[in-house]
Amino acid sequence: MPTPFNPQALAAYLAAVHGRPASDVRVVPLGGGRQGDKGYGYGIPLRVDYTLDGAPRRAVVETVRPGPFGHEHMADRAQSLLWAHGAFGRLPRHVASLDVGAVRAGGELVPLGSAEELFMLAEFVDGAEYADDLLSLRAGGELRPLDLQRADALCDYLVEIHRVAGPDPGLYVRRIRELLGHGECIFGVADSYPQEGMLREIEKKCVDWRWKLKRKTHRLRQVHGDFHPWNIMFRAGADFSVLDRSRGEWGDPADDVACLAMNYLFFSMQRAGRLEGGFERLWRRFWERYLERSGDRELLEVAAPFLAFRALVMANPLWYPSLDAGVRRKLFNFIGNVLDAPAFDPALANEYCA
Repeated sequence: MPTPFNPQALAAYLAAVHGRPASDVRVVPLGGGRQGDKGYGYGIPLRVDYTLDGAPRRAVVETVRPGPFGHEHMADRAQSLLWAHGAFGRLPRHVASLDVGAVRAGGELVPLGSAEELFMLAEFVDGAEYADDLLSLRAGGELRPLDLQRADALCDYLVEIHRVAGPDPGLYVRRIRELLGHGECIFGVADSYPQEGMLREIEKKCVDWRWKLKRKTHRLRQVHGDFHPWNIMFRAGADFSVLDRSRGEWGDPADDVACLAMNYLFFSMQRAGRLEGGFERLWRRFWERYLERSGDRELLEVAAPFLAFRALVMANPLWYPSLDAGVRRKLFNFIGNVLDAPAFDPALANEYCA
């Protein structure tokens, strides 16, 4: 019985996409289901090597696995892939989507009406995940000038894309609503915890924050939506591409800023139990540079629920099963203290964790 994405079926599909024959098709899993010490992922990408017009080509087949976080139904997963197909190419430095296709369980690639699952064919880019730099620093490595250059490049990239204002204020209201209620966001992540703990109180505080933020529609900007170190691919120096923007082209810049900056805190807590050393330098430099170059001081007044969302993912035993219990406890301290503060102060990161 053929398996989905076998070379024979992919060769016929690639010929249809390109309008000419593809040969020598080979399929290699990229391991996206478990990244570093992450315990869960939404899918396992496949690298596809093939020959087209006598020249070697590479692409990536991306799927979304059935499961929680709003991915229970095939239509849920299809919506995510169809949105990504259009949205990837509209963000600077983002890999392009080449096509969305459909597959049956037996491996036949078919018209949409008889599809059992959808998949996306995306551009392949060389590089190493930015997470590798942070993992090296967490393991005891020294902060390099290159680390500062890369943090600056990522900061400046966010400043650039966030200059583009959104077209419809209603999209801001939707994005804030989905920050709480989307299956991949606060409520969905909370539902995946094995015990209730402090989650009910966190959810109540986040609802209050929704009502504070929903009228700030002037903040609607172009965003990535999942700007974490596993979605950033660096090549030589500070040259990079980004992958897998998520959940909408428009939102609040605080989403992207919180997503990346929280990793400096998170990796430092795993290394030392607090924000210090090279990670503290990256944390402070990133926040200060972004606020200065964007001029967006209001970001500190709206950042709390975005920071809470990212910390909930990091503290979750489903996503990070080997995380030290003390770090989980400090992340929950961080969430509660940040949600209680009228505005976020990056200089108080360790105090928030206490």
